[in-house]
Amino acid sequence: MRATSVGLLSQQLVLLIDLRLRAKQAHWNVKGLQFIALHELFDSIDDDVAELADDVAERAVALGGLALGTAEVVARESSLPPYDARLLAGGDHIRALGNSLAAVAKSARSAIDAAAEAGDLDTSDVFTQVSRALDKLLWKVEAHEV
Repeated sequence: MRATSVGLLSQQLVLLIDLRLRAKQAHWNVKGLQFIALHELFDSIDDDVAELADDVAERAVALGGLALGTAEVVARESSLPPYDARLLAGGDHIRALGNSLAAVAKSARSAIDAAAEAGDLDTSDVFTQVSRALDKLLWKVEAHEV
């Protein structure tokens, strides 16, 4: 059970770190009429996802695993499609970050079931918290679509 859970947690940690980097990319580079609202939103997404990543990493370590969150691991292991670093327009960042949030939330929902099937309801609960938080962030991002 522990090895399965640590593997699931490791996958989610990589995705959450990648998601944080995408939020910062959007935060630093967004332009347009909604600049300040999006600049602040993207920064708050980074903060919220950092807390989720911390919870996931700590659970992996508590189960006897390692929290592998280096840039090399994230670049190698993330299943998210590349984020276009040339984006500037607010709407483009909204769509790109929204797609990333949706993909990570979908992965978290799969991990809920996989952890439960492995008999680790506590890790499944961690993934439920991640899924719920990501869905809320996605709602906030999608509320800015025009």
